[in-house]
Amino acid sequence: MSIKLKELAKLFLKLGSIAFGGPAAHIAMMENEIVKKRKWMTSQHFLDLVGATNLIPGPNSTEMTMHCGHERAGWKGLIVAGVSFILPAVTITMILAWLYAKYGEVPAVLPYIYGIQPAVIAIILAAVFRLAKKAIKSTELIVLGVITLSITLIGVHEIIALFSCGLAGLLLYTVRNRKNTLNSFSPFLLLHMALSLTSLKVFWIFLKVGAVLYGSGYVLFAFLDAELVNTGLLTRQQLMDAVAVGQFTPGPVLSTATFIGWQLNGFWGALAATLGIFLPSFVFVALLNPLIPKLRKSPYISAFMDAINIAAVAVIVAVLVEMSFEALVDWKTFMIASLSIIAVFIFKKLNSAFIVLGGAGLGYLLTLV
Repeated sequence: MSIKLKELAKLFLKLGSIAFGGPAAHIAMMENEIVKKRKWMTSQHFLDLVGATNLIPGPNSTEMTMHCGHERAGWKGLIVAGVSFILPAVTITMILAWLYAKYGEVPAVLPYIYGIQPAVIAIILAAVFRLAKKAIKSTELIVLGVITLSITLIGVHEIIALFSCGLAGLLLYTVRNRKNTLNSFSPFLLLHMALSLTSLKVFWIFLKVGAVLYGSGYVLFAFLDAELVNTGLLTRQQLMDAVAVGQFTPGPVLSTATFIGWQLNGFWGALAATLGIFLPSFVFVALLNPLIPKLRKSPYISAFMDAINIAAVAVIVAVLVEMSFEALVDWKTFMIASLSIIAVFIFKKLNSAFIVLGGAGLGYLLTLV
């Protein structure tokens, strides 16, 4: 394995092990590690990738790891980064799924989540500041960002908000100028495995979901309710327990699929569900990534992407606001959030892992008070 691939594996295994708090938090940690610390790409290009990722189905933060891997080491980097980020969550989830199948309940981890959520708010806030600096290029973009934030907060779907903002930016540019260009796509190949009939059915269910899942990974639960609970393959209690597992394991929330796959058909069901839910993302990113620099060269597409980028920042802010309402429930959580924000902005070189672990520790201690 080349040095670059080893670097990617090491970084994304680490992030996959400590990245709590959902896509916005994961992207914030990636921006800190890849742009700020390692300088593997510019802040502008990172923003372009975030914007582009929001336009395709699948888990945004997982797809961002694939983009970052591709930028660093081509298609091999895409696979290594994506698999490394997914692996810790899938491994932890498989262990929990086995325990759940054996004992019928999920471990008590609420005291730790209580402290992790306010700490994650600080990590996202720091990333928003850095990303906004690059995304804000004009007064028009500020206005578009504020409008996107407002409509997202009142309940407009993030994908509609993003596309609307992008089209508005394109329209504003078109009113003044003219020109055009684009080309190229990249093929992609992944592994295959022998599946039993039941596992093949599980694979197909999760492949369908992975191919059409837009926006937050939490939309997954609505799909699964229709696909599995309504058809009698899973009980609603099992689905709710799967949601809980997705909340307190690090990495992508879509590792919930691993837990459900295990309940449906043991180890092979877990493997089939995991492969099915994540496979479309590898394909979409492999096709999209080579296009992004070419798209940037077109002034029209560039105007569209600038607007998408400010919209992506606005959507992250909207997630931050919603998370704050859920996480900051008393003086203890306010204290954890305040200490985390101070740590993030004063000790700028401090690794995000320490913020997460510090929040978990404080959460546990304060629940004893």
